[in-house]
Amino acid sequence: MKRIERPKSLTELVAQEIRDRIVSGELKPGQALSELKMSRELDVSRTPVREAFNRLEMEGLITTERQRGTFVFTLRKDELAKICDARTCLEVAALEYAIKRNPGPLYEALAGSVARMSQARKDANTAAYLSEDTRFHQHFFDFADNRFLNDAYQAIAAKMAALRNMLGDHPDHMSKSFAEHETIVDAVRDRDFPTAAAILRTHIDRKEGSYWKLATLDEKQE
Repeated sequence: MKRIERPKSLTELVAQEIRDRIVSGELKPGQALSELKMSRELDVSRTPVREAFNRLEMEGLITTERQRGTFVFTLRKDELAKICDARTCLEVAALEYAIKRNPGPLYEALAGSVARMSQARKDANTAAYLSEDTRFHQHFFDFADNRFLNDAYQAIAAKMAALRNMLGDHPDHMSKSFAEHETIVDAVRDRDFPTAAAILRTHIDRKEGSYWKLATLDEKQE
């Protein structure tokens, strides 16, 4: 029996719009969010905005503080370290399954992403590069053939995409990142999971330089 696609509710549409603004960096980490202002911008009542805020808070993209208001998420160093740990566990597992179960399609998808990332760098199109970067990592889950693993990853995927867009245009980080993507693709082509996993762990877990400092709050100022 063919499933009938259900149209998205107004709350879903509003949540997606705000989510996209956070991920793209239009709404900055720590920025205050006004229910009234957002409802006016989107030309909707305050109810779907309030419900969207609740949904995005569950996703970890916004936070609400009593007597202060609603804000785009921020991360302390210890929180970023923990989300990187979670990413490592999930992505390495997905990569292993994908190499075992769908090595050819995985390689083609990753190679295609790297080719588009290379072109985006030549075009100085940072937004396109970072969008493809997000797609590159999602491919591990697309070909792992484990929807439960993918469901777990989606809990942090939007937050990671937002961080990537906030920080990914740092030139030193982007250069290292691109080289690591290329090395991962080569290892996948050779079905060399140990090498691919080692590079992926380094790729996710780098904790040095201005990139890491920009990614976290100055805890002395909290």
